[in-house]
Amino acid sequence: QVQLVESGGGLVQAGGSLRLSCAASRKIDSITNRGWYRQAPGKQREVVAVLTSVGNTNYADSVKGRFTISRDNAQNMLYLQMNSLKPEDTAVYYCNINSLIPRRTYWGQGTQVTVSS
Repeated sequence: QVQLVESGGGLVQAGGSLRLSCAASRKIDSITNRGWYRQAPGKQREVVAVLTSVGNTNYADSVKGRFTISRDNAQNMLYLQMNSLKPEDTAVYYCNINSLIPRRTYWGQGTQVTVSS
């Protein structure tokens, strides 16, 4: 059973930066895409950034130009660099990895990001 563990969340002032990390307990084969999602209180979980198996990236309009998703395959790590943070970025952030063979979706337990104004 693969486990994903996020870290790097915390409290930061508006305009600040945080780097989230997601560590997989073991190598996952046939990954189709990796991503970061977030869920603010009273809202549905939404996609923040996606990294495909061929290296393409997609970002939510609200974070374009401020967030960067990246990976380190050797270390089974996924990252989210968040710059110019805004109070509306406050949420629990989750990492997600999808594999094709077998078809699985993995989620981490989430890490809280709070941006004060």
